Amino acid sequence: MKIRADVLRTYQSVHTWTGISAGLLLFIGFFAGALTMFGSEIDDWATPPHYQMNQIQPAQQDTLLELVFTQYPETLNNVTINYEPDSSPIYWYGQGSARGFSLDDTMWHGTLDEQGELVTALRHVNELSMLVDYLHRSAGIIGEVGHDQAGVYILGIAAFLYFIALISGLIFLLPSLVKSFFALRKEKGANRFWLDSHNLVGVASFPFHIIIAITVVVFSFHDLFYGGLSQVYGDKPLFGGEEQHPEIRYELSELPSLNEIHTKVAQYAPGFSVSSINFRGLTGAHPSASISIVNDKSLMRGPHTDFIFMNPYTLEIDTSSVTNGNGQQGVWGAVVTTFFGLHFGSYGGELGRWLYFIMGLGGAFLFYSGNLIWLEKRRKKQSTEQSKSSHFMANLTVGVCLGCAMGIAGAFAASKWIMLIDVNINIAYMWVYYALFFASILTAFGYGAARFSIIGLYGFAALCLMVPITSLLGLIPQMPLWTPSSTADYGVEIAAIGFAVASILAAKKVQQRVYEGAQNSIWYCPKYTSERTCKRLA
Repeated sequence: MKIRADVLRTYQSVHTWTGISAGLLLFIGFFAGALTMFGSEIDDWATPPHYQMNQIQPAQQDTLLELVFTQYPETLNNVTINYEPDSSPIYWYGQGSARGFSLDDTMWHGTLDEQGELVTALRHVNELSMLVDYLHRSAGIIGEVGHDQAGVYILGIAAFLYFIALISGLIFLLPSLVKSFFALRKEKGANRFWLDSHNLVGVASFPFHIIIAITVVVFSFHDLFYGGLSQVYGDKPLFGGEEQHPEIRYELSELPSLNEIHTKVAQYAPGFSVSSINFRGLTGAHPSASISIVNDKSLMRGPHTDFIFMNPYTLEIDTSSVTNGNGQQGVWGAVVTTFFGLHFGSYGGELGRWLYFIMGLGGAFLFYSGNLIWLEKRRKKQSTEQSKSSHFMANLTVGVCLGCAMGIAGAFAASKWIMLIDVNINIAYMWVYYALFFASILTAFGYGAARFSIIGLYGFAALCLMVPITSLLGLIPQMPLWTPSSTADYGVEIAAIGFAVASILAAKKVQQRVYEGAQNSIWYCPKYTSERTCKRLA
């Protein structure tokens, strides 16, 4: 395919500068986003087993619910029946809510003992997965705009630039795409190998990246989009709701059994299983039941479940907000469901989650390698001393990327130890993450990109290895730690070991380049030399 050289140069320039502008923010979003695919498993691993109470038989759930309503009247406003086997059968928030990332949430857990009596306990909510999701949505940028984090909007702008980078990158690759798609030419130098790897990952996962770019923009600016659409629709409900529900107050004695709710769900959404039922405002004018349902073969609005909303007394399903049910949700409801499902990867079961996890890490590699390629091209143009801007970008790239990885790994490594002391674990997570993140950036600028890339990779590996080491210490009877108790727990430990091994192998490669590479490179710094000497050599 022939495209004029000047046109290709223009698209290459657009690709380079949009990628550089957004790359570091998107690295954080993608690295953390890959981990969110296993958010439930992360929370199970980070939470001591005694925090969860014994699950009960489904036939006992109605009795449990009635006892909770009697002894804890505040639960009439918000309570959740849970059917997950390794979780408490009922819980409600003592402080906070399930929405967003909060540092002070507490939760009551409840179950029935052998005599059928209610047993409850108040626990602090361990939100390790919410910290990871917070980084995924906001890149860790502190501050709020309106009711959302400022980072959400900044990441939305970055995603728009990312979309432009994807399209322009594909266009300037078209002439050589067939010939060089699977080529990884190590013999032509590090820059060519990085470029080939970058192109391979980018083109192979191109549809995935287009989906993520578009959905991030929509999620970041959804209020503006809804506001614009409301100008078109006027007073007509955007998502298909046609009726205003009258204010009717019901008696608690009129509440149907949980089995009746299950039957209604099975009729409306065949093939789905009920994961949990959240009751709200049961004594108010607008009672509701939000039912989490699961079907791995279907697009689901949430990261792990879909939802049905109904009146818990009449069992009338709100078709304006439900995300499935034979097309009754309306056109825009279907569009929103598709956006959510495609972004979260909440379809395809375990295979789908693993594919999104791998492609998420691939996306992080894409942005990191893009910055390295830019720096290598600058090196070739500056055959003598490297510019201050090149050193600045190299330090920032290594500091931010390794700082994010080390911050998250540090939160995982410290998690079980923090649980042993009387502190708010979620605040402790924030301190650990930001301390490691900013320390990494400062160290990168102090020691230089070359030497810190070695320190950072070995540091990341050490923090990852602390995860299984801590669990091994839990085997010692005197240690008040806990060991993995499920397949998901072991999965977190094995993943930490995998990250550590990959990081050690990468560190060895980086060492070779730093100590033996091209002397006019910002990545060159012989042993036992100062950073100032390294800069003069570059």
